[in-house]
Amino acid sequence: MKLPIPKQNHVLFWADFRWLLFWVIIGALVGIYFGSISWGCVAGLVFFHLLRLYGLQQFSLWVKAPIKTPPPEMSGGLTFVATQIYHSRTQEQLTQQKMMALVKKIRSSLLALQDAVILLDPQDRLEWWNQAAEKLLVLRSEDQGDSIFNLINVPEFHEYYTQTKTPNEGIRLNSWKDPNRYLQCEVTHFGEEKLLLIYDVTRLQHLEQMRKDFVANVSHELRTPLTVIMGYIETFSDQPDIDPKWQRGFSLMAQQTRRMNSIVNDLLMLSRLENEEVHESQCVDMPRLLTHVFDDAQIYNKDYGHFIDLHLDSQDNVTGSEMYLNSALLNLVTNAIKYTPKGGEISISWTAVKEGCMFTVSDNGIGIAQEHIDRLTERFYRVDSGRSRMTGGTGLGLAIVKHVLYQHDATLKIESTEGIGSTFKVLFPTSRICGTNGELLMASNQKKAKLGLK
Repeated sequence: MKLPIPKQNHVLFWADFRWLLFWVIIGALVGIYFGSISWGCVAGLVFFHLLRLYGLQQFSLWVKAPIKTPPPEMSGGLTFVATQIYHSRTQEQLTQQKMMALVKKIRSSLLALQDAVILLDPQDRLEWWNQAAEKLLVLRSEDQGDSIFNLINVPEFHEYYTQTKTPNEGIRLNSWKDPNRYLQCEVTHFGEEKLLLIYDVTRLQHLEQMRKDFVANVSHELRTPLTVIMGYIETFSDQPDIDPKWQRGFSLMAQQTRRMNSIVNDLLMLSRLENEEVHESQCVDMPRLLTHVFDDAQIYNKDYGHFIDLHLDSQDNVTGSEMYLNSALLNLVTNAIKYTPKGGEISISWTAVKEGCMFTVSDNGIGIAQEHIDRLTERFYRVDSGRSRMTGGTGLGLAIVKHVLYQHDATLKIESTEGIGSTFKVLFPTSRICGTNGELLMASNQKKAKLGLK
């Protein structure tokens, strides 16, 4: 146990002072015997210092000795100091041995992992890897010290690696060693070094593709029978001589077939988005698109009686697919209409911000509890399944929104308080902004002028 500094100083002082006093007294007694007390005291002091020099020499030799060597017998405070150093060195050695044992266990665990683990130095060079990495990536001992970008020469990985500052979901790549494999790469920062984890997700990729194909095929096959059923139901329900007791039944069947048709259409849309079927990218006239969204929202709003206003504070446009953008933004607006009690207020805005342009939909509806917000964009996730059935929701709208925004490099932020309302914000980055309507009109006129058109 270490003593407090003042107490240590006190012990050292009295340990040396006792020895000094002892040899001075011995010298004085010898001086009395020879008739000179002064010379006796001086002789005692000299002998004390000689002993101190001898003790310091022993102490110096002991310090250079192996750690397990116990301190030699010394007088005064040197014995106390040497004992303290010996105990500290012994404790430090035990701690170091425990740390080394722990490091060995960690290395053994990493070597036993089925997933590839690669340690990278501050210059992004290979420093260490486990056996799984050696097998999966065909690494050799001479690869140590090589740049990670020489090992994984894929542009998508380079972009992900250089932009990663915090832990995230990683990036999935087609293997650069084996085209039939898919790998998930995740980078974790610790200090100036990085840990690269690589998982073989080939089976998961195949299962996901099977699921996508199954959903797409089933949804496509359901469209024809649904269309036939809807047609006959509408034909029968429109007959003037139909028995009134059957009228309600036909009405409910028509309602449910329309709902099923909406689910099928949404599944097909989601399937196209998941398979990254991207329409031709163009500069979308956002003020015009949002005006159309506003008009469609007014038609949808007839049964709700909400007050809806549109604020176009920016004339900036977005590069992307007009059809997909219209679907995503209209989804957000119709959700606000559906989940706001009748006679509510809904605000739609398009504004320029420092990071790009922001599309915002705000309402004073029922709101969403915080524990549900992170899962809202999952397919078929319901905050209140009973209310969703009443409103006719498919549970796929926000999943479609998520995929559309992902294709357009946009981010969705949801702010909501139960009983007060919700705000959905979509940020389109500066890289997606393609100019104002005035600039587009000027460019169009210049093009016409070059072609000799009026």
